[in-house]
Amino acid sequence: MTQPMTAHRIIPLLTLLLLVSIGAFAQSSSPSQPPAPAADKQAGAKPGQGSQAAHSDSSYVIGANDVLAINVWKEPEITRSVPVRSDGKISLPLVGELTASGQTPLQLEQEITKRLQNYISEPEVTVIVTDSKSQKVNILGMVARPGAYLLTSSTTVLDAIAMAGGFKDFAKQKSIYVLRQAPDGTQKRILFNYKEVIKGQNPDQNIRLQAGDTVVIP
Repeated sequence: MTQPMTAHRIIPLLTLLLLVSIGAFAQSSSPSQPPAPAADKQAGAKPGQGSQAAHSDSSYVIGANDVLAINVWKEPEITRSVPVRSDGKISLPLVGELTASGQTPLQLEQEITKRLQNYISEPEVTVIVTDSKSQKVNILGMVARPGAYLLTSSTTVLDAIAMAGGFKDFAKQKSIYVLRQAPDGTQKRILFNYKEVIKGQNPDQNIRLQAGDTVVIP
């Protein structure tokens, strides 16, 4: 009789332990309430507030053929992507026609904002250059990676050669030249002797490049 009584006592105990284990497992498996994502805290933020570095570049100068993304807060009729025409101008509803070429994105934002104030209360404008087609330099000839490269305000001939991966074998390093378009439409050839420049001779040859220049390495 001892064995049946032992089993009679053990079964309820095992059942109790099983219930306790199930409850503990369910509690540990319950997902805790996740913290509100950072984006939710900024649900009221206006578009463009997080991209000041992108659209407020104080050094990039807009040029012909660049593509601009112009966003006006809560004004979808005006918000759009526009190319800068060959004459340097763009057109926008309410704003009309204005010259974008020669201005930085921040300067253009300010001009568009000023014009919209006649129609919109406190307009919020952002300008982003989405495709930079004007500020480029071409590097051709005996270099590792010939092609078109984005130009910065400080790019020199030496920088251009480095961007293109350096010289190929048999490149004529003393006979490099830069082709530059003059305002009257004529083309100017500016000579560059790599051997002299790296020796510190005639460093003035290492000029800063301009948009549209072509560096030729024979």
